[in-house]
Amino acid sequence: MPQTSPEIRDTDHDAAREIARLSAIMRALRDPDHGCPWDIEQDFASIAPYTIEEAYEVADAIAREDWPELKGELGDLLLQSVYHAQMASEAGHFDLAAVARAIADKMIARHPHVFGDESRDRTAEEQTSAWEAIKAAERAGKAETGVLDGVALGLPALMRAAKLQKRAARVGFDWPQTTQVLDKLIEEAHELVEARDRLGPDEIEAEIGDLLFVMANLARHMGVDPEVALRRSNDKFTRRFKYIERELEKRGKRPVESDLDEMDALWNEIRQAEKTAN
Repeated sequence: MPQTSPEIRDTDHDAAREIARLSAIMRALRDPDHGCPWDIEQDFASIAPYTIEEAYEVADAIAREDWPELKGELGDLLLQSVYHAQMASEAGHFDLAAVARAIADKMIARHPHVFGDESRDRTAEEQTSAWEAIKAAERAGKAETGVLDGVALGLPALMRAAKLQKRAARVGFDWPQTTQVLDKLIEEAHELVEARDRLGPDEIEAEIGDLLFVMANLARHMGVDPEVALRRSNDKFTRRFKYIERELEKRGKRPVESDLDEMDALWNEIRQAEKTAN
């Protein structure tokens, strides 16, 4: 039977009490007479970078499977929501209760197969299509009628590129085959190589941007999240370079006292060791 209102348990009351306590702490920190000078000075724009940073630290803890660390990082991220809600309340826009109510209502509306009369007997693909139809109706209600409306400007560039391309693909603006994306990637790379000696910095930036945009499209076509892929490559680079540093330290050196040939040999050494281990 569908449930129109989820059951509230004792643990939910515990969570509500602690969130209310956190909200009271933030209210005290923002108190103009007795609060913290730094917290009082902040606004939405100054706090937004911290919000983004905390979200990435949550993702990092998950990637490392550090569950005690994840608890702390989720708390830091929760604080960001409380912080923004407190500032909004002071400005007369909305409060924390309205934030929680809005997302709860949204989750119920977006899951009619759980909280309504629709059947749960759907494939994952059918559920994704239904989800997108609901979101499209929500965007229409906000007068977001353009295909690309609502794709947040503040997203990381690779993530936003993938979302823009996914939206465009829904209305048929997409290459039908992955090979065509690969051809475009090669074309963009050749254009950059051919033009590197005659283009100025702005033009080179534009060409590299085009190349990265096509890379994001290729990742989408191959079922890969480009943001996750690049994050993992960053982790791999960090892990291998730390190996170089450790090995150089055994030789009584620092990277600045080494040369490319020596460091490259160590790089190939750890790369081969990782391949063998896998």
